[in-house]
Amino acid sequence: MPTATGTRQTATDRTHAVLVIGAGPAGLSAARALAVRGLDYDHVEKHDAIGGLWDVDAPGGPMYSTAHFNSSRTLSAFPGFPLDEDLPDYPRHDQILTYLRQFADAYALTDRIQLGVGVDALEQEADGSWTARFGNGEAATYRAVVCCSGSQWHPNLPDIPGSFDGEIRHAMTYNDPSELRGKRVLVVGAGASGCDLASDAAMHADHAVISMRRGYWFIPKHIFGVPADVFGDRGPHLPMWLEQRIFARVLKVLTGDPRKYGLQVPDHKLFETHPVVNSTLLHHLQHGDLTARPGIASTDGRTVIFSDGSREEIDLILCATGYLHKVPYAQQYFGDEQHPDLYLSSFSRDNRNLFGIGFVETNAGAFPHFDISAQMIAAHLADQTERPDRAAEFQRLIRADRPDLSGGITFDSSPRHQGYVNSPTLLAYQRKLMRRMGWGTAVDAPQHVGGKAMVGAH
Repeated sequence: MPTATGTRQTATDRTHAVLVIGAGPAGLSAARALAVRGLDYDHVEKHDAIGGLWDVDAPGGPMYSTAHFNSSRTLSAFPGFPLDEDLPDYPRHDQILTYLRQFADAYALTDRIQLGVGVDALEQEADGSWTARFGNGEAATYRAVVCCSGSQWHPNLPDIPGSFDGEIRHAMTYNDPSELRGKRVLVVGAGASGCDLASDAAMHADHAVISMRRGYWFIPKHIFGVPADVFGDRGPHLPMWLEQRIFARVLKVLTGDPRKYGLQVPDHKLFETHPVVNSTLLHHLQHGDLTARPGIASTDGRTVIFSDGSREEIDLILCATGYLHKVPYAQQYFGDEQHPDLYLSSFSRDNRNLFGIGFVETNAGAFPHFDISAQMIAAHLADQTERPDRAAEFQRLIRADRPDLSGGITFDSSPRHQGYVNSPTLLAYQRKLMRRMGWGTAVDAPQHVGGKAMVGAH
């Protein structure tokens, strides 16, 4: 196991073990799955605390003080470890951080995490093993590596046309609404963080504007008093074309004509782009606290000119324009920075025993996806020693199987959606493969014995 001090030296032989990189929700999923199957592993985290992006104090992280879960507490927890029912439907970031740390404690993961240890480089050896070189100068060689270092740490910052002499920042640098006071603020982008930041600006900035290049479908966080994802999950399971048609009509009844708020009409069917689950943006547009504009055509000094010819005087442009899925210590093995070619979003097709969790782009809560991916990785690694024939069968699937995971949706052609999958379709396919491989489920709720959390028996 790497230590927190030392100089670069010959790699320690850990070829019987697995390395997990990152102690956010994806890394904790991987650690639990490996521990439950009795697989030896080392776990490193470059920051000084558990939580990944949910730790608002993590240097360079994307979290901000007003952030909440964008999927419901009901459907977003790790299997076997539900979120407390006393929490709100959409918990705050600090409540999610507490939950993650409780999860780590409950499954006896916390003490196995080496904090303050990052990975500088990952190298595949001739025998297929993996050597990790750590930031503290240590190195170790492993049978497999699970990269869980996050997909929201490397901003995708666009070029702003013209000559803007105000301040331009990416949303990942934003921490608190106090930064907006006394400023005329333009938020570019209408994803989850873009809508949050625009709402913060509506309440705290001198003037607030949001720029969107196209129209989007806005889904309220509650539909008829029920969290939106719960409403969809409890409803009848219809063919996608029919679900798109019916739910689109429901949204039109609930939200009305977007043009009344200065928004463009969506140029695509519902679900063909990532759903914008937000209730506050329309509220602020309705009350005149926020102005909607189309895409930026040019800038001149503090003047921003939009594609419809309208103009706004702006001091700060906040770009909520997404992230690249970089793995800087191993990019040569993951390929494309926007969409690594990973089987089922987790298994490297070209590099045996290299895995990634957290690089999925889908339309539902992430934690259940992290968990089932972690279970599959752990089961496949166990098969390599216990059932090599099954391991070889799954390795062939990793290389050649390319299932249609769209769920009947024709996703948008934008870069973000090139690797997009439909959440229920992906989960169903993963569960089918688990049954086919005879893996079953290897995660239970923790058992508390003598006041100490223990992993449940199987």
